[in-house]
Amino acid sequence: MKQRQAIARTRKAVTAKDRQERSFQEIVGLIQQAQGRAYQAVNTALIDLYWRVGEYISRKLESAAWGEGVVDELAQYIARNHSDWRGFARPNLFRMRQFYTTYRNETKVSALLRQLPWTHNVLILGKCRRAEEREFYLRMTALRGWQE
Repeated sequence: MKQRQAIARTRKAVTAKDRQERSFQEIVGLIQQAQGRAYQAVNTALIDLYWRVGEYISRKLESAAWGEGVVDELAQYIARNHSDWRGFARPNLFRMRQFYTTYRNETKVSALLRQLPWTHNVLILGKCRRAEEREFYLRMTALRGWQE
């Protein structure tokens, strides 16, 4: 009889522990979902920023208001006055310009661009020569979650 009671108490304890574990896992799931949404929001804001910087630089260079040397000066200005900002060196500023000029007329892929991290956009931009090829990799990366 005592053995049965001990087994019953153990089962109740295990069941309570399992319920608690499931509750904790639900909370962890909520935290992870919120983190994912926050990451996506930040990523979208950064892609929009890089688009706008690329557009600005492109327009200045196309109108001959700036020469390419001004982009170097801009990079140096940012480094000197905002040393805590990363990603605004000359090569990346020109990547932002390339990003804008490559996709400015590609309305089919504009939503996809904002779903992917900058590094993936840069990789696709750098490795794919044709618009169809870029579109394929943008779609597959977004669909398959290759951004991790």
